Amino acid sequence: MSVRVERQLDELLASTSEVTVTQIIGSAEKKVSNITHDSSKVSSGSIFCCVVGENVDGHNFAKVAAANGAVALLVERRVETDITQVVVADVRSAMGFLAAELFDRPSQKLNVVGITGTNGKTTTAHLLAAILHQHGWSTSVIGTLTGARTTPESTDLQRLLAEELDRGCQAVVMEVSSHALTLRRVEGTSFKATVFTNLGQDHLDFHKSTEEYFKAKARLFTKQFTKMCIINRDDVHGSLLIDALSNDRDMHCESFGIDDARDIHAEASKVSFTWHDKRFEINTGGEFNLMNALAAATAAAKLGVTFGDICKGLAAASAVPGRFETVSAGQNFSVVVDYAHTPEALQNVLIAARQIVGKNDKVILVFGCGGGRDQLKRPKMGSVALKFADLVYITSDNPRHEDAQTIADEILQGASKDLNDSKKVMIDLDRRHAIAAAFASAKPGDIVIIAGKGHEATQTIGAYELPFSDAEVSRELLKASL
Repeated sequence: MSVRVERQLDELLASTSEVTVTQIIGSAEKKVSNITHDSSKVSSGSIFCCVVGENVDGHNFAKVAAANGAVALLVERRVETDITQVVVADVRSAMGFLAAELFDRPSQKLNVVGITGTNGKTTTAHLLAAILHQHGWSTSVIGTLTGARTTPESTDLQRLLAEELDRGCQAVVMEVSSHALTLRRVEGTSFKATVFTNLGQDHLDFHKSTEEYFKAKARLFTKQFTKMCIINRDDVHGSLLIDALSNDRDMHCESFGIDDARDIHAEASKVSFTWHDKRFEINTGGEFNLMNALAAATAAAKLGVTFGDICKGLAAASAVPGRFETVSAGQNFSVVVDYAHTPEALQNVLIAARQIVGKNDKVILVFGCGGGRDQLKRPKMGSVALKFADLVYITSDNPRHEDAQTIADEILQGASKDLNDSKKVMIDLDRRHAIAAAFASAKPGDIVIIAGKGHEATQTIGAYELPFSDAEVSRELLKASL
């Protein structure tokens, strides 16, 4: 679906109070019908936003955009072209606000909920969307499972929100990544509520420090974006965020924590608990997913959803692909595929696995770490693996342009200190072979956790994306062994 818009450029600029224009080169009396940061998506009547990226400078594509029909450029410096140029200090920030105004501020007409945190964003969004659907709101989800980026670039996001509104959508639940907040992808978006799940170690190759990582996520809990904040008080950074907001009378902060729930019962494929004296159940296993359910339920309650609809919505939510996803082909041991790719997430998954199996049964783990990403977490994940699993197969996980053996060695550096006679670790860089070996070693009652890739259907090795789904490969291997 494509939303048709048309505005006068001069009027659009005058209406977007958040954008300060330092200079207009050429005439602003132009009709504008599109805005994009991608020169290949430029059409007649477009504003082309010349984003200065880490590797590519959009200013270098100005002539291509003009040839494709752009009527104006959003720039940080003058370029050699005959079409109108709007000069601003920061194109990334300005284009989000301009896109929002061009599409008539769609987020203000929707119930948009933004969810951020290191772990749990996808599951929380999925559960909350199911609740809002039960409440009677037509609801869409934007996140890890719906597009190439967790959070779309701002021009794409505002167009997408406008399209959802145009088709009758009433609510949008979206994952908001720390990259998106740093790179200003949600500028111009108004959130009915924002949710903080937790903060662990991830993306330090981008943010450089935990403090900068937290600072990026904390931006979502400011008056620019929302006045309603739902925050995990059990997380140390969540507690800091609550303290920071406590003196701001314009901000309403609601917290949630594990002690809100009673009578918790967790299995491989579901979790049940009591909340506000009512029994709830979700179709996703692992006790750690209780926190995601509490986040979704608390947010829904603050949006005016009844406990009855929250209960029915959680129960109706299907399992989330790659999030403690059970794989069964009739084998006599459990198999779970999970996206856990941080030390904290891996620990949560392994603790949940330990709670499911008997005291004499083993937790067997297959995992690796991605290449071209935060290297500092690799030995920490190795340490977590050996501390909480009985048998570990270190393997390849999207090595990209790094050497898979080097990555495995860095993981092993953290694992070696926890090795003892009762625990074993193997390295098998062929992920299919590693999964097969884990299955061959499993005895009745054991559980095999395959972590890191979750829902992903490909494996990136060098410049190639090769088909590989942990769940599908597991089913194939299990069926072949029976």
